[in-house]
Amino acid sequence: MKPHVTCLMMSSIDGGLHPSTWTDNSDAGRKEWSSIYEEAHEALRGDAWLVGRVTMAEMAKGTPHPPAVAGDVKRPFHFARKDAPVYAISVDPGAKLHFKGPDIGGDHVVVLLGSGVSDSHLAELAGDGISYIVSDSPAIDLRAALETLNSELGIERLLLEGGAGINGSFLAEGLVDEIYLLVAPAIDATGGQAIIAFEGGLKGKAQLSLQSAEAREHGVVALRYKVQSPG
Repeated sequence: MKPHVTCLMMSSIDGGLHPSTWTDNSDAGRKEWSSIYEEAHEALRGDAWLVGRVTMAEMAKGTPHPPAVAGDVKRPFHFARKDAPVYAISVDPGAKLHFKGPDIGGDHVVVLLGSGVSDSHLAELAGDGISYIVSDSPAIDLRAALETLNSELGIERLLLEGGAGINGSFLAEGLVDEIYLLVAPAIDATGGQAIIAFEGGLKGKAQLSLQSAEAREHGVVALRYKVQSPG
């Protein structure tokens, strides 16, 4: 069984992902909007949150430090900890992420990897006290990974928090149960990355049903949608 997946994101009114390029607002700015996002994150009470490689790289900030000898490493998974209150999960099929420690903001790190990952990289992660799951294919089997997270770590509620590519991949595979979108009173207009992206689009792959729409402080609107896969 997979966890319940909520895609939690904040965007400008035209779907822009990065507040640094949004228009200014006399009532609030990035600090206030970020606070509203964090409040929503906490209110959803996820057992884990998941981001893509690029997003996690901004938080991990490590450099390669593989051991001189890898030794025996465990596949398909290794869990350094199974009792964390919250898990910080990243999708990293090419094994490019490196960490300074086992936690991000106090949340235990779990990395989802493709089958081509080297033993030395797995040894580096294990040596840092980090957990990992190795897929049986170069591209990560997201559904199988979610099922493992549920069965091995007891994760029942997962917050999917971007970037755009990983959000699109989860939606394309029918793995998202709901979308919780916070829309800030700002415009991006750069034509840059939006909150969801998928090559070829998602037409025919998802249907949304509005569950609630609420006005929040500082002009933010909270939209909550149920997601269903057609057929």
